[in-house]
Amino acid sequence: MKKYTEKSNVVGNLITEYRKKKNLSKTNLCKLLQLHAVYLDITELKRIEDGNMIVKDFELIALCKVLEIDFDDLKNTIE
Repeated sequence: MKKYTEKSNVVGNLITEYRKKKNLSKTNLCKLLQLHAVYLDITELKRIEDGNMIVKDFELIALCKVLEIDFDDLKNTIE
């Protein structure tokens, strides 16, 4: 039996990079996301950063706002 290794999202590494640039812990990022009505717990955020959880569009928008992710970086990651 093959082990499933395909990623569920392509933005996990970008989110991790920007979170670390802003010197935010996963806990603090989760708290900031709540201000945008996005309720992720630390485990879910870890799964997103690891590429093992699908990111919903409204979650991605909030992550980009909170982390100030550059649109070109996001676009290049997705392409």
